[in-house]
Amino acid sequence: MVNLDKRTLLQLGNIIAVILTVIINTLAVVIPLGGLGTGEISDLIPNLFVPSGITFSIWSVIYVLLFLFAIYQAKDLFKKEKEDLPFLNQISYFFIIASAANILWIFLWQYLGLTATYLSLIAMLLLLFTLILLYLRLDIGKAEVPRNVKLMIHLPISVYLGWITVATIANVTSVLVTAGWDRFGLSESLWTILVLVVATVITLLVILKRKDIGYSLVIIWALSGIIIKRLDPLQIPHIEIVITAAIAIGIIVVGILWSILQNKRKG
Repeated sequence: MVNLDKRTLLQLGNIIAVILTVIINTLAVVIPLGGLGTGEISDLIPNLFVPSGITFSIWSVIYVLLFLFAIYQAKDLFKKEKEDLPFLNQISYFFIIASAANILWIFLWQYLGLTATYLSLIAMLLLLFTLILLYLRLDIGKAEVPRNVKLMIHLPISVYLGWITVATIANVTSVLVTAGWDRFGLSESLWTILVLVVATVITLLVILKRKDIGYSLVIIWALSGIIIKRLDPLQIPHIEIVITAAIAIGIIVVGILWSILQNKRKG
């Protein structure tokens, strides 16, 4: 019987977590699980924050980055001489939990649909919380680590967290819509604008505190998707949302450029 040590188990656990996450998410779209695609179920709940379907192609980027993460963290798996990979103990448990939460969300959303928006939100919040823990434990944007670690470990978590931030906001909005919430008497358009402002402020804080370009680009991508959706001739036009999203993109771009200039000055 092969005796696997804790380090090896963590590496194998991360690999299995990535593979299962990608398979389940892919099946949700290809088959699709439950009869409707993830985006199709989302479209059943009127929500001005949901971006265009093409925006969800970012999952392809996330999958590639997660595979790179899995490969890099296991690069010495079959070597006798082990390398120093401190992030394994820092994040592996939370990464596996995050993957389980992702898979749980897919099954709740796909098979129970509108009747499980509340349950799906719990799974989404668990996913968001664990990714935030990963982000903080890695001290992304502040920790001095080799370039390979930044690209193969930090970047996947940044992009993943960025998209799940957007997905969580959309999930919360779906729950509120399903519950018939009146948005404190505000119009749906005005409420969406406020949500866009909050998302922009969060992104600016990430840029200012962490100088995290990967996270910021994901938010820009999501905002672009919202603009595309609102300009779709088959949708009810909401120019005020388009203008707000465009301004938000401009502000975030300025923040990214500022971050790059700051890094060059320090370099």
